[in-house]
Amino acid sequence: MNLPNKLTLGRIIIIPFFVFFLVYDVFDSATISRVISAALFIIASITDFLDGYLARSRNLVTDFGKFMDPLADKFLILGAMFAICFSDYIFVGFETTIDISIIRHLFFWTAIVVVFRELAVTSMRLVVAKSSGAVIAASWLGKVKTVTQIVATSAVMLEPVIAPFCYGWLTILSTIAMLVFTIVSGVNYIATYWKFINTNK
Repeated sequence: MNLPNKLTLGRIIIIPFFVFFLVYDVFDSATISRVISAALFIIASITDFLDGYLARSRNLVTDFGKFMDPLADKFLILGAMFAICFSDYIFVGFETTIDISIIRHLFFWTAIVVVFRELAVTSMRLVVAKSSGAVIAASWLGKVKTVTQIVATSAVMLEPVIAPFCYGWLTILSTIAMLVFTIVSGVNYIATYWKFINTNK
């Protein structure tokens, strides 16, 4: 159990806590709940980048890490996005120049696209690895996609606290960026590795 794997486990442990605080305003203060949820989410996101960097730079890559790290990443993003959609307070008291229901629906459907993309890419990874032994490495588009997901998720939590003068546009633009890079990176993965899939079997 080396340091990168401990960070991965730490990320998994943090996830249910920020999901809980995202869904329920237990402090009876939307501002406090937003800040605590966002802080836990950002800490977990930092471990996402840190554990991979340490594993590669210190030659600490393990089978456990290869399995758990991408799984923890998906739990992190999907857990946060669906907690936001289900939250009692995130879209309440959000001062916007556009109807808040439009922003909520945009975020919800983007979350659905993220789920489909992750299922498609993960399935392709498994099929390609089994059929050819090739490992689908993370592309720069995939890394940008992850960054946009973290930024958009953080924005919807924190915009009313740190940037209320944006009136929802920070959340809208970052969500659109997340949607675009989620689709583009998914299509790129499928187009690049489709040649490894034998459709005759």
